[in-house]
Amino acid sequence: MLRNSVRTTSKTLSPLLRKQSSKIAASRLVSSRSISFQSTSRPALVQNSSKQYVNNTASRFLKPTQFAFIRGEATAIKVPDMAESITEGTLASFAKEVGEYVEQDELIATIETDKIDVEVNAPFGGIVKELLAQPDDTVVVGQDLIKIEKCAKPEGAAAPKKAEEPKKEEAAAPAPAAAAPTPASEAPKKAAPAPTPAPKKATPPPAAAKNDSAPPPATGAFSRHEERIKMNRMRLRIAERLKEAQNTAASLTTFNEVDMSALMEMRKLYKDEILKQTGTKFGFMGAFSKASALAMKNIPAVNGAIENGDTMVYRDYVDLSIAVATPKGLVTPIVRNVESLSILEIEDAIAGLGRKARDGKLTLEDMAGGTFTISNGGVFGSLYGTPIINMPQTAVLGLHGIKQRPVTVNGKIESRPMMYIALTYDHRMLDGREAVTFLRTVKELIEDPRKMLLV
Repeated sequence: MLRNSVRTTSKTLSPLLRKQSSKIAASRLVSSRSISFQSTSRPALVQNSSKQYVNNTASRFLKPTQFAFIRGEATAIKVPDMAESITEGTLASFAKEVGEYVEQDELIATIETDKIDVEVNAPFGGIVKELLAQPDDTVVVGQDLIKIEKCAKPEGAAAPKKAEEPKKEEAAAPAPAAAAPTPASEAPKKAAPAPTPAPKKATPPPAAAKNDSAPPPATGAFSRHEERIKMNRMRLRIAERLKEAQNTAASLTTFNEVDMSALMEMRKLYKDEILKQTGTKFGFMGAFSKASALAMKNIPAVNGAIENGDTMVYRDYVDLSIAVATPKGLVTPIVRNVESLSILEIEDAIAGLGRKARDGKLTLEDMAGGTFTISNGGVFGSLYGTPIINMPQTAVLGLHGIKQRPVTVNGKIESRPMMYIALTYDHRMLDGREAVTFLRTVKELIEDPRKMLLV
């Protein structure tokens, strides 16, 4: 009887227990989901939004490497490697200010060295957060230079620059407005304040009269202003090398003069045709370079050098240094293997290096080496001078201006276009006989350019 009652009781209670247990399980499941949702959601997100919930759920499966650049964390850009012989430079300027956006590979800073200017480009796009150096500071390779926060380009990044242009127009607008009023009634109003400043300006002279010991200022239109500017690294290096050449080499200069009639006539006949066909301007530097390379076949010591004070080096190639004047100083880019190039190929190479030098685009490779130098002071109107050796080279050829002078030709006096040429050489490596012979050979080849085809 008791067993039957227990069975009936369990049967009646089992549906209730099952229903209650299912409710408890469901509530636990909901609470666990809400806890997991709250733990993964961000405070700024609205939990009731299904779109935000999807974003939060997806974020749990993102890889940690995707957060290598987190918003708010800036990456320091270091001073790049410049060359084996250059370990430091002077920071010339920053191209970007704090808060500005910089594109990938865009210029962010310029570092001045004793040879060239090194450009620092951004490795990625982002916003400049901090400048870690100041202009004119000395920076070394590997030093932190600037901090950039990697991010996408803001939509209105370029807007501020465009917004400044209307401001300039607005600022310029009041100028014509000030000149506009022409009525006589307004003229006295503007003229009235003029007398009042006069007495105020007249009051300071008594105070200035106390300095009786100081010399009276000049009353005329003369100026005695002095300005002191620190030498840049390139100018310091040039001064150092020029003084080194004077102190090291036993310098001696020999002169000669060249009749430029034949070369000028040849240039006159073919310069337009050459320019039309090849785009190369036919000048005088190519001819003098080729003549020098040919003369070195007979006098190889001109192209040599002294190493360690006791070893003479002779070369079978000619790497010609061309002196180019730039705003920052004199540079000498190199034309390689001049002995194997034609006159027009040399002209084209010199023109390209000259453009790069004036634009500040020369690289260290363009200036490394050099076995012989040509300096053309004639482009500035020089009559004659003594060039300085570009160490560790042995000689330098100086070209000067072309002037009409009376010369004797076949017993008659004629007016010819003449140029003085000078060869400064290191007497330790080169004797006077060899130097004079070299310069005379160059003279003969220029006076009759057809000989260059026979040498």
